[in-house]
Amino acid sequence: MKKKTNLAILYVVLTVLSAVTLSPLAFLFINSFKTQSEIIGSPTALPEQWNIGYIIRAAGEIDFFRSLTITFVVTVLSVALIVLVSSLAGWIIARSKTRLSSLALYMFTAAMLIPFQAVMYPLLSIFETAGLKNITGLIIMYGGFGLSLSVFLYHGFAKSIPRGIEEAALIDGAGAMRMFFSVIFPLMKSTTATVIILNALWIWNDYLLPFLVIGNGSNRTLTLELYFARMTAGQFGNPWELIFPAVLISIVPIVTVFLFLQKYIVRGVADGAVKG
Repeated sequence: MKKKTNLAILYVVLTVLSAVTLSPLAFLFINSFKTQSEIIGSPTALPEQWNIGYIIRAAGEIDFFRSLTITFVVTVLSVALIVLVSSLAGWIIARSKTRLSSLALYMFTAAMLIPFQAVMYPLLSIFETAGLKNITGLIIMYGGFGLSLSVFLYHGFAKSIPRGIEEAALIDGAGAMRMFFSVIFPLMKSTTATVIILNALWIWNDYLLPFLVIGNGSNRTLTLELYFARMTAGQFGNPWELIFPAVLISIVPIVTVFLFLQKYIVRGVADGAVKG
């Protein structure tokens, strides 16, 4: 009886937590189909008429398909750079038993504690001098900032891989790079999924770096388009009938990716932080 009571309490708590977590998404969804007056008058009520026209208008205001393409390219290339470099670095550090490798791991770990604001101005100055205040520079910045946590996760998992697998590949004539990409990297699937999810969510939704690097240029990401569309349309107030549907269509792609890969995230974090 006690076990059933505890289970019922657990279900109640989880239900409440789920409702609290999902309520902002529900609020965003129902207000994406309302007029300005409906949103202001009854923000929590269902719309009198489900009008998709607000979403179509918002897509036009933020130049959705162009900004979506730019955001997609930046996210994919940045994440690919992070995965490639951090997986190799994590594996090499795990296999090297030298003071240099230990120092490298400590440096990557310590980098997680340094806030972006501490290096923001000197970094932007360097990139501006190098002519990299553009999409290419933005991708490089994301690649650098995403390395510390990713290397930490890959290193933790790489330590758990038996050396016998690598020795067998070497005996079969595989070189170091071929052995890594053909044998080691496929074993890191759950950690890779975690690295992809964590970094893709951050890069897709980031506003500060694109604003500092690209600003009001022509190649604006979704978050920048949302900001400038809101500033343009909101000179005489908050254009809620634009903001809600624009935010809704902006988060749909990354939420879809998260739903497909979510089963790997807990497993990947556990593999990267506990094993070894």
